[in-house]
Formats: sequence, C-alpha cells, structure tokens
Amino acid sequence: MKIRTYKKDLPYSYTLGVFLTIELLNNRPSNVLKVLLHNKANNSTGVSKIITLCKKHNIEYEYNDRLISVLSNKDNCFAVGIFTKYEETLGATINHLVLVNPSDSGNLGTIIRTALGFGITNLALVRPAVDIFDPKTIRASMGALFRISFKYYNTFSHYYQDYQDHQAYPFMLEAKTKLSQVDIIKPYALIFGNEGSGLPNNFSEIGTSLVIPHKNTIDSLNLSVAVAIALYEFTKS
Repeated sequence: MKIRTYKKDLPYSYTLGVFLTIELLNNRPSNVLKVLLHNKANNSTGVSKIITLCKKHNIEYEYNDRLISVLSNKDNCFAVGIFTKYEETLGATINHLVLVNPSDSGNLGTIIRTALGFGITNLALVRPAVDIFDPKTIRASMGALFRISFKYYNTFSHYYQDYQDHQAYPFMLEAKTKLSQVDIIKPYALIFGNEGSGLPNNFSEIGTSLVIPHKNTIDSLNLSVAVAIALYEFTKS
C-alpha cells in the first residue's frame, strides 16, 4: 500500500505522535495497518511501549524517518500510526451527543475529549460535518476518539428515526427553558448546531429546547464550551 499525505477520501488515517499512537494501539489494535517510528526516539520509553504493543497485537512496524517527515510535516513527530477508518452503531439505551453540521476540527476533537471525560461515549454527526478522522481532530481529542462510538447521518431525521426513544434536548439561544431548570429524562440526546449558525429554528419543535444563559456582552458561547457546560449539568448527579 502506498502511503500518502492525508486526504478525506482515503480509507485510512494517521495518529501523529507517540502518545496518540499508544492510544490507538491500546484501543483500536484491530484497525492498525502499520506503525512508523523515528530513529531519533529509538531508545525512548514511549517508542519502547509502542514496539511492545505492536508485538502483542502482531502489528508491523518500521523505522522510516523520511515518511514520518512527509506525513507529519513536523520535526518532533517520532511515531505515526496508520489505521483503517471505521464507524459503529450507537447504543440504543445509552445517552447520545448529537452535533449538527460541526465545521471545526479543533472543536470536534475537544468535544470528543470532553464528552469522554463526562462519560458520554456515543456521538452522532449530521452532515455536512467535519471529518472526524482528520489528524487535526484526532490530535485535538488527545486520542479520546478511539474510546468512543460515532456514526454519521445525512440528516437529523435519519438519526431521530433510529432513536425516537431518546429524549431530545436541542440547545438554542431562543429556548425558553434554562439549562439549570431542565428535567432530565434518560436516555437523552443532547443536540448542538454549527459553530456559527447554531440549530435551525425548527429544532424548537423537537423535545425540550434548552438555553445556557450568559451575559449579553457576547452573542454566544464557543461550541466546545457550551457542550462542556451541558455535559456537566446532565452528568453531575
């Protein structure tokens, strides 16, 4: 297989860095195609751990400084994990996070890491949406991507048809119910819109729409911040 710099249409992606590659090997070893190592880190603890994991799971690895340089475009990248892309079914009886048209790789990665930290491990993404396998997203998630289940949907309706038993909580600036006043019904789906435009108005007709109150000195919260606040409120008890 000829390895190329990352493009969305490729059937594989990369972890760029030792920590991310270890997370990949620990959580998705069956998807790993190959691991590249840099000679500069030959004796490091991290690379030794990678080699141990590769041997444990019968995964090919090689030292290839030139290819790492091409793929990472950084001088301090000492490991690259090459893995096949995948997608899983979401749990029918557990809570979901739903992102409608997210467009920023950094935000998505941060949200994935935050969701995992609050115990929410199922993520639905409604297209058009940023590529979850973009190495920038993986890096922003700090490898948390490999510990969650996610699925893309072409429309929100397609998602909701599959999970009508989930209590929907769309987050909207125009909602009348404050987050602090919410009556939590499980399993639930916490629904957030695009970073710039939010959710369309028709989402107010779905479930119980919620607002996170803030001062009028700003127009809205950053998406990843809003998700973090909502996750804290929904999981604190």
